[in-house]
Amino acid sequence: MDELTKSTNIAISGMKVQSQRLRVISENIANSDSLAQTPEGLPYRRKVVTFKNELDRATGTNTVKVDKVRADSSEFQRRYDPKHPAADKDGYVLAPNVNPLIEMMDMREAQRSYEANMNVINASRSLLSRTVDMLR
Repeated sequence: MDELTKSTNIAISGMKVQSQRLRVISENIANSDSLAQTPEGLPYRRKVVTFKNELDRATGTNTVKVDKVRADSSEFQRRYDPKHPAADKDGYVLAPNVNPLIEMMDMREAQRSYEANMNVINASRSLLSRTVDMLR
């Protein structure tokens, strides 16, 4: 397998993991206000994506894959809302451990990584096209 095809396959694997990362970030943002409904209940817990390097034996290239989508173990936020059905005896409600600002920064990073991988694919395509033109 030629090097341009290998670089394209590596970039495609990068785009796939960044796409899944964007999906998880979107889920976090969508649930950033999801509170528990009972005092004993727990609110939505933020999720994070971890990656791993994986050897593609067919091509001999290292690609990236999603290792796990795991729950973030950081503490829940507490909001004072004594009228909420999930409020404890002191009037506090547990809120998700999602910080929309961090999620937006993660989203921009994933978006830029996705775009960088797309640029690699476009450059590989262009080089392959030029090579074919030279051989004619």
